[in-house]
Amino acid sequence: MAKHDDNGVTGRNMLKSDEKKKVLNRIKRINGQVEAVGRMIDDEEYCVDVLMQISAATGALAKVGQIVLENHLKTCVMEAMKNNDDADRDQKLEELIKLFRKYAGVID
Repeated sequence: MAKHDDNGVTGRNMLKSDEKKKVLNRIKRINGQVEAVGRMIDDEEYCVDVLMQISAATGALAKVGQIVLENHLKTCVMEAMKNNDDADRDQKLEELIKLFRKYAGVID
């Protein structure tokens, strides 16, 4: 069971309950968009319309990623930078480097 602090922050994810609800609502909408893509393909709808729906779902999922990353930076990473645990700081830095390599393509 996830632990909550006085600010409504939960578990390792560190999403406040209201933020978590908003992100989950976004995910539900994304699921609907993805299901719509499947129906469109099954119904043999116009390719451009299918691609536009795919683009909308991809953009919405990217926004969820941005929200989660921002929360991670403001909570987990910030906490690691403030504490006296060098190993924790190094781990968070390595995690960020991996994320930037994978998603941003700015670090080789």
